[in-house]
Amino acid sequence: MGLNSIDKQNIVNSVYEQLKEHIANGAWPPGSKIPSETQLQKMFNVSRVSIRSAIQRLRDLGIVVTYHGKGTFVSDDITGKSINDFVPIMHLSEEEFLDMMEFRQTIEFKCLDLAVKNATKEDLEEIEKTLNDMFRNRDDYKKYSELDFNFHLAIAKASKNKVFYRVMHSIRDFYYYYLEELNRVIGITLDSIEVHLQIFRAVQNRDAEAAKNSLSKSMENNTEIIKKIKDSRK
Repeated sequence: MGLNSIDKQNIVNSVYEQLKEHIANGAWPPGSKIPSETQLQKMFNVSRVSIRSAIQRLRDLGIVVTYHGKGTFVSDDITGKSINDFVPIMHLSEEEFLDMMEFRQTIEFKCLDLAVKNATKEDLEEIEKTLNDMFRNRDDYKKYSELDFNFHLAIAKASKNKVFYRVMHSIRDFYYYYLEELNRVIGITLDSIEVHLQIFRAVQNRDAEAAKNSLSKSMENNTEIIKKIKDSRK
């Protein structure tokens, strides 16, 4: 069948993408029954919980339907349609996206306040190095997203608040996934790099308001772009 065993990072998303691809390429045509949870668990070498979560995501989009006692089937509704008609712009729910925005507007803004006061020369050098690495990897959105997270983590580190730094670390996987989705959908532009440069310079110049203003405008801009993309698909 050609399904691949996957790493533990972003497990549900990886399973979801492979299941979706098998439906999109016709391996599982409309009306056909997909393998059972037990079979998929063995194919992917992941937990049943991960399999169920990936299938639920397909079910929520109307790509598959599950009948009690019979199994899960590819929906007949996708006949004659591109599977992309059923796929959301972002693989983050609106709730997850808004939760992340609120997190950034509280924790990250406070980190910027503190980093402006407490950042050492070494902290600034680390932030700048990460920024330079982002520029060099601007053609690889996955690598760029990893460095994007490291940029914001370095600011949390510069705040000298160990709790904030640990909180950032504790949500690393989700935060990275959030950034990866943003950068995948919106794309990496010079504007994105410029915003990070503005934030760095503001911290370097001990200007908290300028740093927070740049981050706030960037978040608002990202939200507006995503909204326009969604509206264009209606």
